[in-house]
Amino acid sequence: MNPQSKPKNRLAARPDAAEILREAGGLLEKRLPQPARRAFLRRGLTLGGLAMLSGCSLADDEGVERALATVSRWNDRVQGWLFDPTQLAPTYPESMIARPFPFNAYYGIDQAPRVDEESFRLEVSGLVADRRAWRLEELRAMAQAEQVTRHICVEGWSAIGKWGGVPFADFLKRVGADLSARYVGFKCADDYYTSIDMPTALHPQTILALTYDGRTLPREYGFPMKLRMPTKLGYKNPKHVQAIFVTNTYPGGYWEDQGYNWFGGS
Repeated sequence: MNPQSKPKNRLAARPDAAEILREAGGLLEKRLPQPARRAFLRRGLTLGGLAMLSGCSLADDEGVERALATVSRWNDRVQGWLFDPTQLAPTYPESMIARPFPFNAYYGIDQAPRVDEESFRLEVSGLVADRRAWRLEELRAMAQAEQVTRHICVEGWSAIGKWGGVPFADFLKRVGADLSARYVGFKCADDYYTSIDMPTALHPQTILALTYDGRTLPREYGFPMKLRMPTKLGYKNPKHVQAIFVTNTYPGGYWEDQGYNWFGGS
């Protein structure tokens, strides 16, 4: 039996099952570290619950990982279906900006990459018409937008900040990106990488951030640029971006390839 066929039929027969799966997947993927997720599945779901929905045995680590992968894929699809590309994330008054804004990375602040502004070039590749590299001064010459929005971290904290930069939809149109492509990927100066869906890339609040709180984006917050998306969790907002590519091939991501939910909606 195809392990995915039965869950699909079961979900179709039960209108509330997709919501149950979304909630279970969101809880597991967003709030529990991987060892805790495995333990939760073994203790709480071996009687049927998620095992029936995923079609996977939870008797060993391999089975647990298959179940988690199935939940994650369903979670991605359901979040994609629910995502409204016209709905805006909340904005806040500048009086609520966190100062200082928290530093967050998988390394210490002293290890944040140092990027030379003069020699920096943003690489653009994939399904785009114009693949030339961009200098920072060229990006700063484009129309800019600012937002005061909340950054939500998968670790359970959040903070409000003010970012400014190029609306990413404008940039993608400027380079002649195929806007019907499935993914936009990012490579960073600190070896981080991630990817997002095209509807999120085109969302009006998705910006290629060049400033923070009215000044050039500091090194600790992602100089020379970061992708700022208030509709996504923090780990989907890459810092120190040095390359962008448009593709129909799933690119994965640094944390996503280690089991985090790919869609990562906040």
